[in-house]
Order: sequence, then C-alpha cells, then structure tokens
Amino acid sequence: MAVEKETVSLATGQRSFGPGKLEFPLFPTHLSGCPVTSTADMQYPLELTYDYGRVKGLRFSGAGARESWQQILPPLHPKASMPVGSTPLVDVSAIVPERFRDRAVFVKDESRNATWSHKDRLNKYTTSAALHDGASTIIVASSGNHGISAAAMASRAGLACIVITMPEVSPAFRDMIIGYGAYPVFLPIEARWPAMRALRDVPGTYPVSNLTPVHTGHPWGPEGYKTIAYEILEAFDGVPPAAVVVPTGYGEMLYGIYKGFLEAKQLGLTKRIPQLVSVEPAARGPLYHALQAGKEAVTVEARPTIQSGTGCTVNGYRAVVAIRESNGIPVLVTDEAAKAAHAALARQGLWQEYSASAAFAALDNLQGLEKEGPVVVISSSTGLKEPAQAMQVKETKQDLDSLRAYLKSEFAFEL
Repeated sequence: MAVEKETVSLATGQRSFGPGKLEFPLFPTHLSGCPVTSTADMQYPLELTYDYGRVKGLRFSGAGARESWQQILPPLHPKASMPVGSTPLVDVSAIVPERFRDRAVFVKDESRNATWSHKDRLNKYTTSAALHDGASTIIVASSGNHGISAAAMASRAGLACIVITMPEVSPAFRDMIIGYGAYPVFLPIEARWPAMRALRDVPGTYPVSNLTPVHTGHPWGPEGYKTIAYEILEAFDGVPPAAVVVPTGYGEMLYGIYKGFLEAKQLGLTKRIPQLVSVEPAARGPLYHALQAGKEAVTVEARPTIQSGTGCTVNGYRAVVAIRESNGIPVLVTDEAAKAAHAALARQGLWQEYSASAAFAALDNLQGLEKEGPVVVISSSTGLKEPAQAMQVKETKQDLDSLRAYLKSEFAFEL
C-alpha cells in the first residue's frame, strides 16, 4: 500500500533488528516482529528507515523547526490530528541529591499530553499507520495508559476502538476509555492475548498492542517517542544533556529517545548521544536482568509492585540496544523509594504515577555518568490514574476551633 497523500516524511521502509537487519517495504506494517529471522524463542522488532540523504533544513530552533522534524517521522495521516508533545521541562534541582545540584535536573512532564501520558506520542503514529492501512477498528490490550491513549486517538481519527483490559482496572482508566467512546472488554490477564489474536482475524481490525511472547510492538510506535529527544535538544539549544532517565517497561520510549538523539548526531546537528538510564521496578526488571546476563531478552517472575506502568515480565530487544549503544545504565528501584519520590515530587507540584516517580528516585543511587551537564528525568503519566480505593473521610464542624482540631488530628498541621 502507498501513502495516499503527499507527505514530507522521508520514511522508506521497515528494518528488522534481527540478524542481517533485513529491510522490508513501508507497507504492509509487520505487527508480529520480523517475519524472516524471528524464532519461537526470540522475536525481533522492526523500525522505520528514512532517506537521510534527502533531509533538508532540519533544526532544533527557530520558526518552523518542529515542522522540519516530520521529514524523519512516519507519514502522518491527516486524520491523525491530535496535538501531542510540547511538554515542559520542570526544574527540580532544589530537591535532588546534593551531588546533582550543580548539574541542574529537569522533569520532562509527559502528563501534560492529551490523555495525560507519554503514550499519546506512540498512538498518534500507530493510529496514522492504521488509517494508511485502511483499518476501521483499532484493538489494544492494556491495563492503563496505552489503552486510554489508543481510545482517544482512534476516536479523533474516526475509528472504533476495542480495549481489552482487566476487571480490576482503575476506575479512572475505565471511565476514560468509555468517555472517549471506546469499548472496554474485561478479561483476566491471561485471556487478553488470545482475545487479541481472535479479534485480529476480523477484517478491518488493527492491533496496536504487542502480539509476540518477546515484545516487538508496532514498528511506528517508538518513532513517535523520538520527538522527546528533539524537544530536549530544542530546549537546550541543540546541546544534549548528560543523561536522560527513563521509566522503562518494554522499552519503546527508551529506544525512541535514543534513536532521536542518534539521528541528530548522524545528521551533524549534535556531537554526542546522552547516556540513557533505564528504570524498572526492583521486583521485576527484565531489561536489567537481560543486560546483566548478556541476553537479548529474559522473562522474570510477576512479583507484586506498585509500579504498574513499568511492571513487565519480559523486556523488548529495542531497550537492550538503546542501553548498549548509549553506554547506558540500567537501574532497579524499590516500591518504597518510588513512594518517597512520589511524595517529594508532589511537594513540587508534580503529581506523577509511581512508575514515573521511580525514575526520579533512581537519582539517589545513580553512578557512572560520563559527562557533566544537566540531567532530564522523563515523567510518564499522572498519578490521577493510579489504581485507588475509595477514601474513608472524617467530617468536622465549621467553627474555627473544630477546624483547627481537625487539621491537627488528621494531618498534624497547626493553624
């Protein structure tokens, strides 16, 4: 299939991460990993390729800079029109460990996206791919941000959306899915993937979730995350920070950020790539354990963690590449440390999910940075979407003595 409208995108095809780095046409999109080199034990993802030799006027400052980025992003369908990105960098240097104070530390607050998470960057482009492929219904398996974002992007693009999720999903997630006009299907976690495969057989349906045992995901998804790197370069006048700390599940955002900086370097717009720091729950951390073992992917036990956004049991291979090629640092963070960072960020006016807070907590024990300069911590989503139980509240009276007594007894706050 050819792209139906003229586009400034210079995307040329799909390239496998598998042996030989085989290349395929841009369409049809390979949604189950490399069709040639994948095996029963290891499935390799794909990424988009571009004609970099034809890139003109790419820059990270001045009028029209952001329009110039579209050359090295996937071809955007006109119906995939939701504005995403342009999220702020918030200076949190005042609350970082002492050894980071002179560097300056910023939180890149992805909760300012349309559906309050980083997933909007991915789904803008997977939705565009679905439109180019002539789909009528997006299908997604998700217990959180991915499903909400897919629902919103599909709705705006005029597509139906089925979100396969768990019965115990957060009320906020459930209400947002329904509010965007999508159709939630509640299934036990082990039934979600068989359901995805069954729905995929229906003509017109289009999966934007992973379909393989080792995570491969959608080839267009990480391309949307490249814009995080571009925005960081724009904010720092084209100079990369020392490091970018990324809450990491399957690693699509991690790889997209890495690729964005890599492209800028290859095109002569920067001189280096920042070190990437992946942050996973200490209870799981498949990427950390894969890197420690020198493997492409490992599966770990599904031990409990409050870091639901990054609590994966298998890593994606793209994440291994991002850490390896950036001389990056894999980090594990406990739930206790994530909770403490969650509270510290809240006192800075940043209400983040625990997975995002864990990335900030990683600074406490982070060692091995090679360069001086600022550090950027990626915050993936708002804390408003965390699973929560109804709070039992205590009432009081309206007179001043009662109000003072209430504040002191409930919160240890004396007025």
